Amino acid sequence: MALINKAIFPVAGLGTRFLPATKAQPKEMLPVVDKPLIQYAVEEAYAAGIRQMIFVNGRNKRAIPDHFDTAFELETELEAAGKKELLALVHSIKPDDMECIYIRQPKALGLGHAVLCAQCVVVNEPFAVLLADDLMVGKPPVLKQMVDQFSEWQASILAVQEVPAEHTKRYGIVAGSAISDRLMDLTHMVEKPAPEDAPSRLGVAGRYILTPGVFREIATQPRGVGGEIQLTDGIAALMRREKVFAFRYDGKRYDCGSKEGFLQANVELALAHPELGASFREYLKALEI
Repeated sequence: MALINKAIFPVAGLGTRFLPATKAQPKEMLPVVDKPLIQYAVEEAYAAGIRQMIFVNGRNKRAIPDHFDTAFELETELEAAGKKELLALVHSIKPDDMECIYIRQPKALGLGHAVLCAQCVVVNEPFAVLLADDLMVGKPPVLKQMVDQFSEWQASILAVQEVPAEHTKRYGIVAGSAISDRLMDLTHMVEKPAPEDAPSRLGVAGRYILTPGVFREIATQPRGVGGEIQLTDGIAALMRREKVFAFRYDGKRYDCGSKEGFLQANVELALAHPELGASFREYLKALEI
């Protein structure tokens, strides 16, 4: 069995920054080239050896379970038409050894609360958290890099990247002592500090591996920034009891929670696409931008 076998996907957000596109569909179902954001995150978790995917969702989020469910009508039609490649593509969305579990987050009380909602399924195992807004591209996949680190250290690990000073108020910011050029033993963690209050410029990206001890810390934290139950506050409290590491991953993050980042991801992943890349590159050249 893999060291990390469960992943939590908090997908209950309303996606207001993408209105009106997200009025009737979850932001996690917005497509980047030819796959929805949530599928990129699930594929990353699967590539890291995780087989149990836990979606913490909200009202009007049926599109996500529908996407990972069997589509009998579509599959029957593809099979009757002899479209074997498309049928195989549809089947690949949810491999046979992957389990999907759906938990309702009754109120929008923050990321920490969303993670806490999954405690009944995770119980006493270490687990991953993936934010689908952050589309991560790496070789090996970013979460696989983190699972490999966890196998060595057996402690919570947060993916981090250096951010501009003026952007610290968008991130959980960490500081600590370096163990290597990629790994840091954390001593400080602050949620969305002003630039003058930030302990460093290392911001937490949307990938976490956490020990189950974090559930107790989240459950006992007062509401933090924005009146929400913050995951960052729970992790900061966990640091007083356990080691927590920050990991500078090898790869690129696209902030698909913003329109600019979403468009960048579509352009760059289209250029890297094995079928579309060459023709799309020629199209961009012809625009003479």
